[in-house]
Amino acid sequence: MNPIGILGGTFDPIHFGHLRLAEEMLELAGLEQIRFIPAGTPPHRGSPQVSAQQRSMMVQLAIADQPAFVLDEREVKRDRLCYTVDTLGELRAELGATQPLCLLMGGDAFLQLHTWHEWERLFELAHIVVGYRPGYTLDERIEVAPEMLRKHYRERLCAVEVMAHAPCGGVAELAIPKLEISATDIRRRVAEGRTIRYLLPNAVADYIHQHHLYTSC
Repeated sequence: MNPIGILGGTFDPIHFGHLRLAEEMLELAGLEQIRFIPAGTPPHRGSPQVSAQQRSMMVQLAIADQPAFVLDEREVKRDRLCYTVDTLGELRAELGATQPLCLLMGGDAFLQLHTWHEWERLFELAHIVVGYRPGYTLDERIEVAPEMLRKHYRERLCAVEVMAHAPCGGVAELAIPKLEISATDIRRRVAEGRTIRYLLPNAVADYIHQHHLYTSC
């Protein structure tokens, strides 16, 4: 049973950095599909500049030509703070106890995993696949993390191929070249009247301009 990938984020806005990361992980981790889950009310940061519905629409436009990418709006429709552990719990209940799930994230996010709500339960619900820039392995950086996170990392580290044979519990690493694109820079460019061409899909750029999003920093 091929794993299903879970990629959450504010996507404010979604850009080619997100999409390239997802495409690489889809291939390298042998994923059946990737669920893109725009955050509704994220607990770890300030409110996004545009509405959850608008961010969700931009994701829908961005992934329309990749059948393996699926928009999941459960957090957008949630009227309370959105925690990853709750979202994974819902997905686990819907997809069954045996379906392998892979929570996808970058190395910086993994090193802060201990700050997430009920973070140790995440391993009971999904595998975690960490993408890192080639030459900057997580193994070299994990020493800055708290002892409990280091313990989970050391005990759960496995080859990504193993994840198809268990529903949850593993940690795998993938070296993925990073596109130097940031949502912050895109928002600033729009506010300054500068071009955002080739930073994100044309359909998303058109939506931003048509709806006058990010016109102020």
